[in-house]
Amino acid sequence: MSVVGASPRQAPAATGATGRAIRRVCVLGATGSIGDATLDVIARHPDRFEVTAVAAHTNVRKLAQVCRRFRPRYAALGDATAAQALGAELAADGLPTTVLAGAAGLVAIASLAEADTVLAAIVGAAGLASTLAAARAGKRILLANKEALVLGGALFMDAVRDGGATLLPIDSEHNAIFQCLPAAYARDPATAGVRRILLTASGGPFRAWPAADLEQVTPDQACAHPNWAMGRKISVDSATMMNKGLEVIEAHWLFGVAADAIEVVIHPQSIVHSLVDYTDGSVLAQLGHPDMRTPITQALAYPERITAPVPALDLARLATLSFESPDLRRFPCLALAYDALRAGGTAAALLNAANEIAVAAFLAGRLRFTDIAATCTHVLAAVPTTAIATIDDVHEADARARDEARRFIATRVDQGTVTA
Repeated sequence: MSVVGASPRQAPAATGATGRAIRRVCVLGATGSIGDATLDVIARHPDRFEVTAVAAHTNVRKLAQVCRRFRPRYAALGDATAAQALGAELAADGLPTTVLAGAAGLVAIASLAEADTVLAAIVGAAGLASTLAAARAGKRILLANKEALVLGGALFMDAVRDGGATLLPIDSEHNAIFQCLPAAYARDPATAGVRRILLTASGGPFRAWPAADLEQVTPDQACAHPNWAMGRKISVDSATMMNKGLEVIEAHWLFGVAADAIEVVIHPQSIVHSLVDYTDGSVLAQLGHPDMRTPITQALAYPERITAPVPALDLARLATLSFESPDLRRFPCLALAYDALRAGGTAAALLNAANEIAVAAFLAGRLRFTDIAATCTHVLAAVPTTAIATIDDVHEADARARDEARRFIATRVDQGTVTA
């Protein structure tokens, strides 16, 4: 599902000792779980990949460790003070890495002529500008930051097309769909005979909990995912199934499939990562262990296949794979995402922003688990949905939604329904 081929603006590829072209990778979000997995894969294939640049938000200590190990030419931190500290630390170590700072630094890192591949894994709205910059610069983009599509789907896909970029999804579900579609798929399901896309979801830690007990969920319980090791924010999103709802929106933009042709199915074992249903009755699925190094390796090497540090799948040992429909009363965030997708315009940006504020408040102990959905519902009703023409429209909607979400949460605190 490469949208278009490589951009002529990219510098020529370097070659390794084997004569094979080496992909020069910029890792946006190098200190997160996706960054960790990507750097692990890269380190195992030094004849194929080189870390040219790394970026994060504020984690000076960990990004310094990454720079010492991979010796990239460039590094960036979204926080200017943190970037200054990183620069001083690397200079003291005698490393020649150039350190950039702030949002402009992240955009510059994503646009480097020296890098041909950009892993976009900065979490949340903070990753939108740099991911757009990579698209406009014609990079090969390994997309893990779903917010680029959730917040500005049309803008981002237009930037991919106009910039001559190549787009490869590495969310496990979207990567699975990518692998199950024809190689020449061009966001036209009817021509390819695609009837439905089936996104699988684990159901998170509360799939079988009584709905009445969800009010008492603690942050640690919400972050204890049964199958995946993830950061705390995305773990909460998995527990509410907001993450799956955002993936529905992402799938719409990636694959050109209407909301009504994207279905979510609960699959607790997380072995079948997603499926494509064709009009001839065939249903193709991609299976694998719940390990992000599989889709990352697939996307890094595409169209080739290389070894990933993941064990072979033993179906006989698994014995049972089960599936069920999601309970939208238990997971109202999933229904909200479908509503936002159908509404269009800034609705998905409003939903994403409200959710980020609500999840942060929940993790801080200021909001009940069930009030995450309540906050999102309120914001979608209170903030008008408008059309998106530029990235400024996205930023304005994002800011208004965050302000309204904060007001709503403050009201809940004042009423004593949650702790301060």
